[in-house]
This record gives sequence, C-alpha cells and structure tokens, in this order.
Amino acid sequence: MAEIQAIKWTNNRLILLDQTKLPTQEIYIEIDHYSKVVNAIKEMRVRGAPALGITAAYGMALAALNWSPDQGTINDVLTQASLELIEARPTAVNIAWAVNRMKALVNTSNSPIEVSSRLLNEANRLFCKDIETNKLMSGHGSTLIKKNSSVLTHCNTGALATAGYGTALGVIRRAWEEEKNIHVFHTETRPFMQGARLTAWELAKLQIPTTMIIDSAVGILLRTGKVDCVITGADRIAANGDTANKIGTYILAALAAENNIPFYIAAPTSTIDLTIPSGNSIPIEERRSEEITHLENIPLTPKETHVWNPSFDVTPHYHISAIITETGVIWPPYNQGLAQAVIDSNE
Repeated sequence: MAEIQAIKWTNNRLILLDQTKLPTQEIYIEIDHYSKVVNAIKEMRVRGAPALGITAAYGMALAALNWSPDQGTINDVLTQASLELIEARPTAVNIAWAVNRMKALVNTSNSPIEVSSRLLNEANRLFCKDIETNKLMSGHGSTLIKKNSSVLTHCNTGALATAGYGTALGVIRRAWEEEKNIHVFHTETRPFMQGARLTAWELAKLQIPTTMIIDSAVGILLRTGKVDCVITGADRIAANGDTANKIGTYILAALAAENNIPFYIAAPTSTIDLTIPSGNSIPIEERRSEEITHLENIPLTPKETHVWNPSFDVTPHYHISAIITETGVIWPPYNQGLAQAVIDSNE
C-alpha cells in the first residue's frame, strides 16, 4: 500500500491533501503564502495536532521566503505570522510548539536568506522527525494491545493527522502489522465527521477490519463487553495528565472507566504542555454553529436554534489508564513521568 501523504513540500510550495473533500475526492491544494496556511488550518483542510504543528512550521518558512523590505523587518513578518498561526486553532499546542521552535532559530544578525534557509531546514526536520516519533510511539503502544482484541478509537489520528503513520491509529496499525488479529470500532465523530470520513478511509486503505458506530452508541458498545481497550490521540496534555482532545473523548473515557476498560492516550511529547498545571487552563476552541445546524449548506434546524459548538473537551487524568509517547508508556501519577518524557525527547 502506498503511504498516505497529507503534507508535502515541493518547489517552495506547501502541498496539502484537502481533508474537507475526503473520502469522495483526493484533492491537493498548493499554498504559497503563510496567510493561506492560516486559512487552511482554520478551515480544517489540514487537522490533527502533529500535522498542525508541521504545517505551521512550513507556514513560518513561507513567511520568510516571501519577505520583502516593504513589509518591515523579517522579524516583524515572522512575529505577525506566528501570532496568526497560533490563534488559528488555540487548543492544539503543537502549533505554538512548532512556531516557537522556528522563532528560536532567528537571530537579528541573520540575513533574510539565512533565515529562510534555517526555517525551511527546520520544518523539513520536524516533518521527518514526526514520522520517526510516530513509529516509536506505535511500537510502545502496541504492547498494550493483546491478540484477538477489539479496540475503540475516536476522531482521526492516523497518517492524515500527522506527517505519516499516525499516533493512536498508528498504534492500531502496528498491532495489525504484528498480526494480532484485531478489530477496530470507531466513532463517526460529529460534527465534522472525522471518524466517518477520514478514519474509515484510512482503515479501508490499510485493510483493517472495522465497524463504525454513532457517537452516542459508545455507552452500549462498551457495556456489551465487545471492546478490550480504547485509544485516542490528544491535542494538549497538561502537566498532571489532564488531556484535551476531540469533543466526546471525555464521555468515552468516563464510560470506559465505568465499564473497567483501559483508556489510553497516544501523543508525541510535543503535545505535552508543562506550563499548564491542569486541564482547567487549557483553552477550548469553539467553532461556527453552521457546522451543526447545516449539512452541505442545507439547514437542519430552525433559524432560531441556539448552538454551542466546542471542538474539544478535557478528560481528567484519573480516567486515563496510560499515556503513550515516543519515549515509552507513562503510567499514573503523571506529573513526574510527563516531565521526564519531555526531557528524554530533547536529548
């Protein structure tokens, strides 16, 4: 099977697989300016925490490559680009992580050519590093999945959400490649339908046996005993292990705990935010009401319907059985283990 490539860099252009068109169309969009990167992130043409970080890194490289003296200094342009990129989707800490790494490479004594070269090289390095990270993480995580198991996952955490291979879906993929004869249940993931459109598409390409359920069926599924473990990704992990992920994850974790089913998080150390002590401080993105009230511009509700549309929720650390990173499996209590994982990943 040809590897899925959601992000490419060619001829000083960022090429993204437009995930709003999947699964019916595989369309790549060409981006030549950082402002278009910001829009692609906001419009969820690219999504998934690791993929957002890499895309933001390339956005910074584009800002440097497109710099001209009439815009002010190159530092001015990069500062503005960094602010817009971070604000595009504030819950996903990987964007700020990548942008701050890029900014740290810039010195006022560097020429614009040097800055552009440094930023592009770093973006390329982060891209390659992410694939390596995901494969290490998947190896650690697959040890938690027994032969002939059924695994439940939520949203999309595969190659589409990363530079390649995937986080939670990467763990599932590794277990399948190790011939563990697993079966995967996945949610539809309303309102953007990442599970129905993207996870189903990836698992079909991998030829892994799957069953999709509606989001509100997770309770009855877990109660039947048909699921051996649950594994999801993450968009931000606080210092105590509280984890922000796609809306509906908290319910899934709570129901897993109610039914004595292990609930695992798989995420790179770039998703760990040690500056935030608990999930209470994680900013939660709220999206347009039309994502719920309309289906392809067709209204589903009366005009007067009031909508609250948070894109993420926070799962308390006590509902998480273990956190899988590229450095290994971290068990509760999480404070020390998460801090050590960040240190180990930087060595």
